[in-house]
Amino acid sequence: MSEHKQEEAFRVIDRRPFTAEGELRKEVVEEEEREAKREAAKIPAAPPEAPKTAAAPPPAETPKRIAAFENLVRMLGSNAAMVLGAYADPRTGQPMIDPDAARELIDMLDALHEKTKGNLSPEEDNLLLDLLGKLKMTFLEVNQAVAAEAAKAKAKARP
Repeated sequence: MSEHKQEEAFRVIDRRPFTAEGELRKEVVEEEEREAKREAAKIPAAPPEAPKTAAAPPPAETPKRIAAFENLVRMLGSNAAMVLGAYADPRTGQPMIDPDAARELIDMLDALHEKTKGNLSPEEDNLLLDLLGKLKMTFLEVNQAVAAEAAKAKAKARP
């Protein structure tokens, strides 16, 4: 009877950023929009004109967004999400979970972020950082679940 109560108290919340079709979930898009509004609100209005000094460097140009870069980031992110169980294997109908492949893809995105630092538009940088954060959290959750399943299987195997 106590096992039945534990099952009722256990709740699973799907926090994966992608749907089975590979699209960002509506909640993720809404959260990104809220974050963008918060960031826009943080930027103060232009202060009154301060006297300029001769030593002030000219303002650096903000890099422009490049759709191909954003598509590359999304493609790597979708592949990482796929091997973290966001998509079902068409042959078996079961989620595909490959932590090693996910780690490789996350490492690629980390390297991409590191090598492009200072050369990304703010939108591209935010996209990459948000995606990395979500993928790393999902990776941790999947690894914990895999470890728990392995421990459960090992306990069943003992006589």
